[in-house]
Amino acid sequence: MDLLAAIEAFVRVAESNSFSEAARRLRLSKSVVSRQVSALEAELGVRLFHRTTRSLALTEAGRGYFERTTRILEELEAARLAVSHLQATPRGLLRVNAPMSFGFLHLAPALPDFLALYPDVSVDLVMNDRFVDLVEEGFDVAVRIGALEDSSLIARRLAPVRRVLCASPAYLAARGVPGSPDELMSHDCLCNSNIATLHEWRFLAPDGKPCHVDVKGRLRANNGDALRIAALRHLGIANLPSFIVGGDLRAGALVTVLDAFTLQDMTLNAVYPHARYLSPKVRAFVDFLAERFGPRPYWDLVA
Repeated sequence: MDLLAAIEAFVRVAESNSFSEAARRLRLSKSVVSRQVSALEAELGVRLFHRTTRSLALTEAGRGYFERTTRILEELEAARLAVSHLQATPRGLLRVNAPMSFGFLHLAPALPDFLALYPDVSVDLVMNDRFVDLVEEGFDVAVRIGALEDSSLIARRLAPVRRVLCASPAYLAARGVPGSPDELMSHDCLCNSNIATLHEWRFLAPDGKPCHVDVKGRLRANNGDALRIAALRHLGIANLPSFIVGGDLRAGALVTVLDAFTLQDMTLNAVYPHARYLSPKVRAFVDFLAERFGPRPYWDLVA
């Protein structure tokens, strides 16, 4: 038995909770991975997994072994990177996760330029708006907007994310321009159902005092692009990041309201698992994004 290969097979199965997914990541057949794990169990004299036809879970011994072997593999990878030419040359598959709107509007158009700079790197981009566990799902890096909840990840600030209240000129001509946040209560407001404070919009007044307003409207959606389209079709006032509506604001298709009141801005971050030696492909990608998007994002520049 190749002990190191068997340990890596065990760790990948434990991370993904699936022999099939582990086999995909290792580019092996499912039967080979299963034999490696079985041989490791025989060598150790313990069962590492509880297996049924429908579920797979680590045993108590398996959890302890997983914690230790994961650290061993990380140290081996760090040692390999420290002495290999890969420390200077980005190469290999880079798995990237990103939110849907930002990924489609800004990250996807940037990828051809990144790939042109690094011909030995290939990218697997997965876009969704759900929370993704980078380690468990095998991602090298993620682009995230907002606060970093997982303290085990490293975050690098890429750019500020400015939020604006905006509507079409036709909607404002028909319904009036709000002069204060309280007046939003008499307007149709387009709300993002992905945000915990769905119907509560929070501002800072010009004097710096917080102001919360309960809003309502006929349409809500879990995607900013859908709300942008609704605003363009005169359905109401939207609370959106400028990276979604920057072009519409420059073109005059949408206009901002309540500019004296500040919405809570956020941050665009690149996040990746902690590692003593950051892999060259991740370092190159994060550096590329920081130069591409920050510190003054192009979507906020006035034409």
